[in-house]
Amino acid sequence: MEGELLLKYGLVLAAGLAAGFFNVAAGGGSLITVPTMIFLGLPPAMANGTNRIAILSQNITSVQRFKKKGYFNLKVGLILGLTASAGAFIGSSIAVELPGEVFNKILSAVMVMVLILTLFGKKREGVKDKIERVPLLAAAFFFVGIYGGFIQAGTGFIVIAVFSLISGTSLVRTNSIKVLVIMIYTIPSLIVFILNGQVEWITGLVLAAGNSLGAVIGTNFSVSKGEKWIKVVLSVTVSAMAVKLFFF
Repeated sequence: MEGELLLKYGLVLAAGLAAGFFNVAAGGGSLITVPTMIFLGLPPAMANGTNRIAILSQNITSVQRFKKKGYFNLKVGLILGLTASAGAFIGSSIAVELPGEVFNKILSAVMVMVLILTLFGKKREGVKDKIERVPLLAAAFFFVGIYGGFIQAGTGFIVIAVFSLISGTSLVRTNSIKVLVIMIYTIPSLIVFILNGQVEWITGLVLAAGNSLGAVIGTNFSVSKGEKWIKVVLSVTVSAMAVKLFFF
């Protein structure tokens, strides 16, 4: 029994480490953690809710790291985070009522959409370090919040796409805002799952430890390697998702 628990939490920790890195450097980490927890026996809604503990911990860590490295915009982060929070409350309220088998089908569909978005999305030209069209971004982030509150998996890719299409902001600057926004909207989302009894705390805390460590590694990678290498991570992450979708 003890051996089984050690194996279970070891797998959860490893999944969190990988997810924390990918979530900060690109996105899609929840497509590792949520299926892992479902595989280990958690009901889909509880796996979705438990994942929010790790997401919150990871993004608190990453916000601090980006701030230390000079990438921090509190004003824009709060504006986008508050509009996303309103959407996240709606999305989370839908998620807790969704049957498990429906959630699993939606998760699979999300993996396909992420792949299409990455392969056929608009090429980034003339990227800038500044953030433009904040009111339009705020409106878009309400819908990002609905999606993030509902499923979370792949939100990083959606945030990158929104910034690319609306603001043309560089990936490093986008990532620094992304982690702040997700940190903010995860709070109301987590509260909804807690109130509905859809959080498994021990698994969540182990996952959070892995995500936080992965976030430190991912933040350093994101800042030091810049645009070119983040694109490499994006490609590898999406390819891994495609393989998982095809074979499992």
